[in-house]
Amino acid sequence: MKAKTSEARNLPKKSFVTCALFCSMFRSRSSKKLSAQRSRVLRERANLSFFIVVMFFAVFGVIVLTEIFLIDERGRGAGVLVRHNGRRRGEKPDYDDAQSILQDHGGLVDGDNHVGVRVLPAGRKAGEQQDSVRVIQESNSAAKGGVPVEVESRLPGHNITAKDGVWQIVSGTRFKFFVFSAFYDRREENSIRVVGATKTRGPERVWCRLWYGNSTSTTHSVSILAKVKVIRENWNLKYSACFILCPLRQNLSVPYSVSIVSRLRLPPANHLLVRNADWDPDFRNTSADIPDKIAICVKPIHFNYNQVLQMLEFLELNSILGVHHFTLYNDTVGPQVGCILEDYIANGVVTLLPWQLNMVSQKEIRTEGLFAALNDCLYRSMYRYSYAALVDLDEYIIPRHNHTLSQLVKWLGTRLNTRTTGSYSFQNAFFYLQWGDDPSIVQSTDTTEVGLVTLRKTRRRSKLHPHKQRSKYLCRPEFVVEAGNHFIWEFVPGHGTLNVPPDAAILHHYRVCEFGGNDCIKTASVVDRTAYRYRDRLVNRVKSKWRELKAKCNLPELPYQQTIPPNVPPDNGNAKSKLQALNAVGKQS
Repeated sequence: MKAKTSEARNLPKKSFVTCALFCSMFRSRSSKKLSAQRSRVLRERANLSFFIVVMFFAVFGVIVLTEIFLIDERGRGAGVLVRHNGRRRGEKPDYDDAQSILQDHGGLVDGDNHVGVRVLPAGRKAGEQQDSVRVIQESNSAAKGGVPVEVESRLPGHNITAKDGVWQIVSGTRFKFFVFSAFYDRREENSIRVVGATKTRGPERVWCRLWYGNSTSTTHSVSILAKVKVIRENWNLKYSACFILCPLRQNLSVPYSVSIVSRLRLPPANHLLVRNADWDPDFRNTSADIPDKIAICVKPIHFNYNQVLQMLEFLELNSILGVHHFTLYNDTVGPQVGCILEDYIANGVVTLLPWQLNMVSQKEIRTEGLFAALNDCLYRSMYRYSYAALVDLDEYIIPRHNHTLSQLVKWLGTRLNTRTTGSYSFQNAFFYLQWGDDPSIVQSTDTTEVGLVTLRKTRRRSKLHPHKQRSKYLCRPEFVVEAGNHFIWEFVPGHGTLNVPPDAAILHHYRVCEFGGNDCIKTASVVDRTAYRYRDRLVNRVKSKWRELKAKCNLPELPYQQTIPPNVPPDNGNAKSKLQALNAVGKQS
């Protein structure tokens, strides 16, 4: 009985052990099954990844092989299309879209506007569709980089006399497009560089019609697709100054003149004389030494500017500083200033170019298109002057240790490495007109001396603007590609800007407070009489010129201008002096 009871007690224990063993076996089988499933999934994923990689490389290989064979086939068939933009370097015609070219002058090739028989190339039957690339290839060999000769011979000629330095229209464009001047640029790749103005964003396609011959007759022409390069400094306005580049490829010689057209079938509405060519009367060959002379370029003069004394001061003081020539642009010049400029023009000191650009200043284009003027002057001065300064009528580059700008450049060359210098940048110093006049001027009774702003204003702002902000520069034109207002945008490779230290020279800028009001005179200031070293010579030269031109230009007696005592704020009874200052300088700043 006890044995049975003992067996009964041990029965649950055996059942528990059996159950545990069974569960353990089940778990083991389940884990093996899960492990097998995981392994199978991983193998499938690995196989799929391998398959994807293989397919990727297979597709990539097919693309590469197809591209190679396609390019090779085109190269054998057409002889001009290869990898780089579809053309071989050095053999490409001067257009990018062959089909659009044929459409542009298609009427001249296959149309009914001329009489003659078109000879079909060998291997093509009448009525067979022409391949645009093949047509260009077959016809381009004699065109020297231009359109086919048979097309060129049927393009309209010009009936306009070639001019230099006058705004002319490019007809047939959707937006305004004007050209002003053309220059032969022999640096790097030979080209004709045209200065113009057009739409800032997405300029329209235009063509260069290069005219060969002379002033009396044109022997032949070559037409090539132009590249329009918008000048960087445009303030994001609708229109901008621009360069139109006409590359002289395949040994094209320098043309006598050039026209810019929107369609080859249209008669040219402009005709520009090419400057910087060998037949230019005042051209200096690049192999010869460029004359050690300095030129000044001034942005377009506007608002019927008629401040005679300020103009005389600008011309005479810069002449004392060693400037030999001034290039000015006449938007609207007053009668008396125009008269005195005629005298300087007659003496070869000033070039005054008309500047009637049909674009709304400050709304459509920046300040009468000044960046077109600055770059025109840059190329106009190239090879004729060793340096060109781009400044305004109220700005003067004043050396602190030298008497002239040429001496300054040579002096800098003895202390700094200027071998690769393309421009010298000078920091701007404001001489605010609201500050009081120099004590010596307040006590002066000389009406000429009292009227000269460089002698009246000797207090300037202590803190100079950093370079590229309000700064101006003296550049070597042959090393510059694109000029800006305050700095050079692009140099010929290998050249750059030298930031001139302020203890060597600074830019004297005589103007009213730039943000209106009189708060600017509260800034820290110092007295700077550096310009006084030219005082006597300047007064004598201005006085002499005034007397010389007084009758011819109907100049009045110099009135005695009310001065501002040094310690009197500008709001205390000096309204007249402030108005004179505003009229004299403020408009040209």
